[in-house]
Amino acid sequence: MTTLPFLIIETGQPTPSLRKLGTFAHWIRVSAGLSREQALAYRVMDGDALPRRDGFAGAIVTGSGAMVTERLDWSERTAQWLNDAANAGFPLFGICYGHQLIAHALGGRVDFNPRGREMGTMAIERASNGKGPASEDPLFGAYPSSFKAHVTHLQSVIRLPEGATRLARSALDEHHAYRIGNAWGVQFHPEFSAGMMRGYIHAKRDALTTEGLDARAMHTAVRSTPHARGVLRGFVRHARRLREA
Repeated sequence: MTTLPFLIIETGQPTPSLRKLGTFAHWIRVSAGLSREQALAYRVMDGDALPRRDGFAGAIVTGSGAMVTERLDWSERTAQWLNDAANAGFPLFGICYGHQLIAHALGGRVDFNPRGREMGTMAIERASNGKGPASEDPLFGAYPSSFKAHVTHLQSVIRLPEGATRLARSALDEHHAYRIGNAWGVQFHPEFSAGMMRGYIHAKRDALTTEGLDARAMHTAVRSTPHARGVLRGFVRHARRLREA
């Protein structure tokens, strides 16, 4: 049986100082454990038209320096594709901007987080312990009640789409992960290494200082996040089971 590749929908590029490490699509492919042949990237922010879904196991939507609330033409076209895909049961996984864009596409609300910027290695809490939606989820079900993840964002999913299940939260964001059908969104970055997270903190140090945040302490607190990366790999396994059964 031929293994279907994954579609990586690129909605942005890494901060300039980290582009020497490759694109978001490259970071995600490596973190997901996919070979070059198992992932095809489409740069929608540069005008790439998205393909038909038939030949893919699922789609992963990257982060971006853009804001969903800007309603950019390429973003809104991508949102329509994501709406059609989600309603057809096609497996989707959104990261940061992608998380927000899927929620927007399905009728949720995205806006600036009223609690301000969230950045660094943060504690992510599953939405429920023991029995409940998060405990039964194919991606989060076997996870501890709290795990670490790398985070950098200003906007958040303020209201989930109708029918979505909240899977995780943080101290600053109530909707750090959700599921609706075969579509998942995570506000955190499972593709970031500790070095990448430190690089983002360094790149934003002036903005952090202006906002009264301690960039040095944030930098020191960075840790590895194997559970966050495991969520991405769990999606790959689950999507393959769904599409290749």
